[in-house]
Amino acid sequence: MVNSAHPRPSIDALQTELVQWRRQIHRFPELGFQEQVTSRFIAQKLKSWGLEVRTGVAKTGVVATLRGNSDGPVFGIRADMDALPILERNAIDYASEVSGVMHACGHDGHVAIALGAARWWSEHRDQLPGTVKFLFQPAEEGPGGAIPMIAEGALQDPDVEAIIGLHLWNTLPLGQIGVKAGPSMGDTAKFTLTVIGKGGHGAIPHQTIDAVVVGAQVVTALQTIVSRNVSPFEPTVVTVGKFNSGSNFNIIAQTAQIEGTVRCFNLEMAEWLPKRMEQVIRGICDAHGATYEFDYKRHYPAVINDPQIAALVRFVAEDFLGQEQVQPETTLGGEDMSYFLQKVPGCYFFLGSANAELGLDKPHHHPCFDFDETALGLGVEMFVRCTERFFSA
Repeated sequence: MVNSAHPRPSIDALQTELVQWRRQIHRFPELGFQEQVTSRFIAQKLKSWGLEVRTGVAKTGVVATLRGNSDGPVFGIRADMDALPILERNAIDYASEVSGVMHACGHDGHVAIALGAARWWSEHRDQLPGTVKFLFQPAEEGPGGAIPMIAEGALQDPDVEAIIGLHLWNTLPLGQIGVKAGPSMGDTAKFTLTVIGKGGHGAIPHQTIDAVVVGAQVVTALQTIVSRNVSPFEPTVVTVGKFNSGSNFNIIAQTAQIEGTVRCFNLEMAEWLPKRMEQVIRGICDAHGATYEFDYKRHYPAVINDPQIAALVRFVAEDFLGQEQVQPETTLGGEDMSYFLQKVPGCYFFLGSANAELGLDKPHHHPCFDFDETALGLGVEMFVRCTERFFSA
């Protein structure tokens, strides 16, 4: 069941443009640090509304400043804008025109919502007792645009005192809000393992060290880390997503390549997991006479929402959409919004965008991902209300 709440009339009037902006961006998706067309489109809109615009931040990022009627606090709104290397399979008139690249995670909607908030505040700046900074970030899907944006002063001059962002979320029905103080998205890592054995003839196994057998035992044993070494009350994932080995049916493989991802919320757990994984890998390889090469790279830290800003978002959501439409939401998916939240208090929340009745409920990163565009206006209303609440508080 979707929520029937509506934005205020002045935001509702933007809905047609919000859809146009989102579909324009959807048709011309760009990968991380390649968002040239997208950033030009964003900057042109912002300049036309009278915002102070800085381009080329972290290569393709855009930072816009809107000053109100007094020198009050500075509130930040962040939106990511990159697409994914996925071939779109939607039969829609605004489908991607770039082969093999698609907005399959809602970032086109994030941009439209932030633009909508900037447009609304540009027309109501006399009601703004402070400053709002809009951060349009590249490369969230990788390799990460938050760190270089911060390094290039996106949070400074004027200095952002609090920041929010949202993620359109097809896990939730249209109009529901997921918000939680503390950890809300996971600490992410990627591991690569090469098992090195001794190849040979499939009919003479005793002369070999079978990398397939060793690798298979490693994959199975890694699953016991979560099931037997980690508390069931500590959300943790160790996933092997890739296993490549062998060249022919009668040849025992000399090497096996294994790749996967690790997710958790707890910092101590994030530091302990690679150590425990290597203990398991070493033990199995030693038992079979194999060797190994293990590479473990942590990507984004966990998204940790500030309790006060999360409470602000929750208050706004309950006031706008109703208490029954607001819930704590967590996922072990990763987000480099986490780096902004390490610098200033803030909150990253989820806005339900799924509408099963219209078939708009495919999961994120699916080649037929799409969402109910009614969520765009709801997102603008949430951003505007959060800004109003921040300054009134």
